[in-house]
Amino acid sequence: MKNTLPIALSNRHAHLSKEHIKILFGEGYELKKLKDLSQPGQYACEEKVDVVGPKNTLKGVRILGPARNNTQVEVSLTDGFTLGVIPPVRDSGDLAGSPGAKLVGPKGEVEIAEGVIVAARHIHMHTTDAEEFGVKDKDRVKIRVNGDRGLVFENVLVRVHKDYALEMHVDVDEGNAAAVKNGDMVELIKY
Repeated sequence: MKNTLPIALSNRHAHLSKEHIKILFGEGYELKKLKDLSQPGQYACEEKVDVVGPKNTLKGVRILGPARNNTQVEVSLTDGFTLGVIPPVRDSGDLAGSPGAKLVGPKGEVEIAEGVIVAARHIHMHTTDAEEFGVKDKDRVKIRVNGDRGLVFENVLVRVHKDYALEMHVDVDEGNAAAVKNGDMVELIKY
């Protein structure tokens, strides 16, 4: 099928700053790679933290590496209800005004004032993929999912970089709504 790309479901996870890694896991601690992710240089870590909200706790939230400048926790809307917060749908890194939470690790706790978000649905594209699809960085497109629960995702952010591998990311709530699994193919439709 023309203009197709793979989709992947992004489960809840945390990106930690070096400062917060030190507090949660101890001075000089280095995150341990569990497995590489689809995007080059990104990996799931062996380490997990508990995320505590005003209502409940999400236990065992996986950390993704490498360390970032700012700590952020990416959840689904359902996870937000569980925590007792209303996380905004945001592009990764856009944390201003988002709710905070307490992160609990084996060596300490960190209270983040903001940083709990629902990651906006997006597509990672290598520069050559962007040329092939006729799109550019920060474009917004539609994605058609075929099948028993077919639907169209609108307002999908295109992220283009020479280090990206072609893949669309949605959170677990959205993936379940469309009845897709990792690696299913979807169709890009330009506005």
